[in-house]
Amino acid sequence: MITSLLIANRGEIACRIVRTCRELGIRTVAVHSDADANALHARVADAAVRLPGSAPADTYLRGDLIVKAALAAGADAVHPGYGFLSENADFARAVRDAGLVWIGPPPEAIEAMASKTRAKQLMGIEPLREVTEADLPVLVKAAAGGGGRGMRVVRHLADLDAELAAARAEAASAFGDGEVFVEPYVEGGRHVEVQILADTHGTVWALGTRDCSLQRRHQKVVEEAPAPGLTAPLTDELHTLAVRAARAVSYVGAGTVEFLVAGDRAHFLEMNTRLQVEHPVTEAVFGLDLVAEQIRVAEGHALPTDPPPARGHAVEARLYAEDPAQEWAPQTGRLHRLTVPDAVRLDTGYTDGDDIGVHYDPMLAKVVAHAPTRAEAIRKLASALERATIHGPVTNRDLLVRSLRHEEFTTGRMNTGFYDRHLSELTHADPDPHAPLAAALADAHGRSRFGGGWRNVPSQPQIKRYAMAGEEHEVHYRHTRQGLAAEGVRVVHADAALVVLETDGVQRRFEVARYGDDIFVNTTRLTALPRFPDPTAQHAPGSLLAPMPGVVVRVAEGLAEGASVKAGDPLIWLEAMKMQHKITAPATGTLTTLHAKPGQQVEPGMVLAVVQEP
Repeated sequence: MITSLLIANRGEIACRIVRTCRELGIRTVAVHSDADANALHARVADAAVRLPGSAPADTYLRGDLIVKAALAAGADAVHPGYGFLSENADFARAVRDAGLVWIGPPPEAIEAMASKTRAKQLMGIEPLREVTEADLPVLVKAAAGGGGRGMRVVRHLADLDAELAAARAEAASAFGDGEVFVEPYVEGGRHVEVQILADTHGTVWALGTRDCSLQRRHQKVVEEAPAPGLTAPLTDELHTLAVRAARAVSYVGAGTVEFLVAGDRAHFLEMNTRLQVEHPVTEAVFGLDLVAEQIRVAEGHALPTDPPPARGHAVEARLYAEDPAQEWAPQTGRLHRLTVPDAVRLDTGYTDGDDIGVHYDPMLAKVVAHAPTRAEAIRKLASALERATIHGPVTNRDLLVRSLRHEEFTTGRMNTGFYDRHLSELTHADPDPHAPLAAALADAHGRSRFGGGWRNVPSQPQIKRYAMAGEEHEVHYRHTRQGLAAEGVRVVHADAALVVLETDGVQRRFEVARYGDDIFVNTTRLTALPRFPDPTAQHAPGSLLAPMPGVVVRVAEGLAEGASVKAGDPLIWLEAMKMQHKITAPATGTLTTLHAKPGQQVEPGMVLAVVQEP
């Protein structure tokens, strides 16, 4: 029987595994890089072991150090979570060879399915060996790993070599394996998967379907169970294929078989020999704890012949620290506060006051709603996200709310091209017009306690300036004998944390929180601006600024100062959070300055290059 378990992972999945282990009475051991020394997962476990290493992004890939940590901490089992070494057969063998229990499938099963090329061959599918114009569009994919890394859609044959090189580099960075392959790209398909669970006694469960079609950069954003709109025959076929894949490799534990569904046809994509990020929706529908089931299976317990019945519908949204309007650029900084209503499930690896760094995936949390029907689950999740308190870097929260309420999603007609079609409308900024005034009144209340702002003979109103949704806003208000006042509204109440305004007889509440110059008014983020802007704090027109902290991995071939460039030309590639990000020319003109160099570490706002228009 397992009494102490080391979690070979980090973030929300490590915290989630800790939660189950506590319920089962199992002691937990966390591992952490230097960058994660104060991370939540290292704090909530019963013990924590530092993994030495100079590169935080690669620390969790050191299987030898993790096995050593498990033995030193007295653990008798290892759970790999997902990502990192979770699908590494050599790591699974090393764990077993050390006399530890491996919470996962046999190394042979991992090996058979870890390479997507070998997995497809096992299912009778061959990847493309040579690509011609007739094959386009095609998809370049990493043979190992997942999460959208090392994946590229190629629509023009001339782009293939460059995209292959970029995919190899990204895959090598994320998984330590740069092997990629090419397969046909199915336009307009839906990403549908089947959760499986198998024991050592020959029982294999197919735990329904999940739809994961809402994706950005081939990484899932919204997932739900069951997948809507599938016919009974197609669902049966998906279950049959998933069980067949599991039995073909003598699978044990939890895993996922993924498909691309177009019409009534199912195209096998891959088998993930691990727990998936989106497993909570299956747990909600089937009333299971999949981590607990993984542990019981690893202890040798048999599953019942049939799985429990499915009940209701569940939807999960991944909350990312990223800016969808700026090509999904990841964000960093202090997460001051994160809360969601009690009616939904929150899986997170962060707590108030934690810092979001540059080394790992920018997912802050998963928010999950379960209800009797799909419509109710969607409404419940959208409302919870809308009412969540998220004070910190820019997130995709507004995008998630709008996505969940989009007609194409609510009617179940979405596919993997959803954001290609709708990103512009979904990221259209529509901030609350009263937010700047509420921020000013809250600030004025704090100052008024010390006599600030009072004029015996007022001649001019007080003025405050804020940046909101990329635009500057100036608001005016006055201190009167009756209190604070502003034109067009009645100030019902104002203190440093709450402002109540009345317009046309309707009162609205504005909760205000300030962290330095960053102000949050309900769900709107503002930045306080100085009354008189610094005229020297300007960049030259055409400056390309680093949108995030990262490393310059390459510049366009032959690019040098004096070169002519066209608007949209990719000039510089940054790597941040295991993903590569293209920096393109903002206009057609001449490259007058080039500061970026391969290997250079850059910070947000740093000038990488300058393009001067004619």
